[in-house]
Amino acid sequence: MKINPNTKWHQQTNVIHSGFSRSQNNETSEPIYLTSGYIYKTAEEAERRFLGESEGFIYSRYGNPTVNSFETKLSNLEGCEKSIATSSGMSAVSSTLLSLLKSGDHIISSRALFGSCRYVIEDILPKFGIDVTFIDGIDLDQWESAMKPNTACGFLESPSNPMLEICDISKISKILRSNKAKLIVDNAFSTSIIQKPIKLGADIVIYSATKHIDGQGRCLGGAIMGDEEFIENTLRPFTRHTGPALSPFNAWVLNKGLETLEIRIERHCRNALEVARELSKNKKIKKIIFPGLPSHPQYDLIKKQMNNSGSIVTFQIDGGKKDTFNFLNNLELIAISNNLGDSKSLITHPFTTTHQRLNLIEKEKLGIADNIVRLSVGLENINDIIYDLQKSLETI
Repeated sequence: MKINPNTKWHQQTNVIHSGFSRSQNNETSEPIYLTSGYIYKTAEEAERRFLGESEGFIYSRYGNPTVNSFETKLSNLEGCEKSIATSSGMSAVSSTLLSLLKSGDHIISSRALFGSCRYVIEDILPKFGIDVTFIDGIDLDQWESAMKPNTACGFLESPSNPMLEICDISKISKILRSNKAKLIVDNAFSTSIIQKPIKLGADIVIYSATKHIDGQGRCLGGAIMGDEEFIENTLRPFTRHTGPALSPFNAWVLNKGLETLEIRIERHCRNALEVARELSKNKKIKKIIFPGLPSHPQYDLIKKQMNNSGSIVTFQIDGGKKDTFNFLNNLELIAISNNLGDSKSLITHPFTTTHQRLNLIEKEKLGIADNIVRLSVGLENINDIIYDLQKSLETI
């Protein structure tokens, strides 16, 4: 067996055993600390704790042993200095942006974003005097042209939701760094198993832990990762006082999810590749977008910055909205849901769900037509997934 030269154990082993703090009972599984507060032996100890002169927990909105265990595992897996867990993926997005930006700052964002991310950047940030520029995230020239003296950060998803566009994280980070601006990457579709944006040059990485990290549709959660200076001096004061705290129970569930994440991602990717290959042969499919197929327009970049394809397959039905709805409604195994990264295969119609608030012009720019569907390929037997898709396609 080869040992990773940078650590004693391999990634899968580390994520199982890291961040573990046993209680006096010496349990095999991490304990859940379902407590809102903590006591101090003396008033002097409480004073030192609040002054930051002694280590320890104060209040579970500030920190909690179970949540801290989850954050430690995340940091080790991502290869970052520090992490903060939040109550949801969107609380991670909003906390990052609102803690980092101030009135008069400028943000550049790829326009290919999940609907709620787009709302925060497009509708909320300008209310605080923050200037926003949306660009085609895969066009490096547009990143260069959008830069201003007051540009504080850039924001992107890669792969993007739902059209799976791939941004060149390394090159974009260099463009932003020339202006001392930070790059924020939403890495929810890839997870740190497939892609590690910090190693590619990103400053901050965001996750919706609700997706693959939990992986079984049980609870909400989010995570923000970066260097110690940003996490401790910029982000932590914001999250402590605004309250997007992750519950200890959810942290415990997500902790258990991390232990099987690498194994599940491997199966997700294997199933998704088989689905993509089969759908690419089907005459009822007009177009298929999948990072694991050479037909993806950014296949060379994918091989460079991702080590696998991911679990999402986006495809276009050869028909209109009525045909697309007919296909969705005739699926037996695959459920219609706007969630993703689940052990169950889930499918959604972005035009009318996750991206419904965008106007027709914006949808057209992003390629989101009314016959586009986004499939999150689950962990079921691959033959059953393909059978369900093919039988439903026959009804068109």
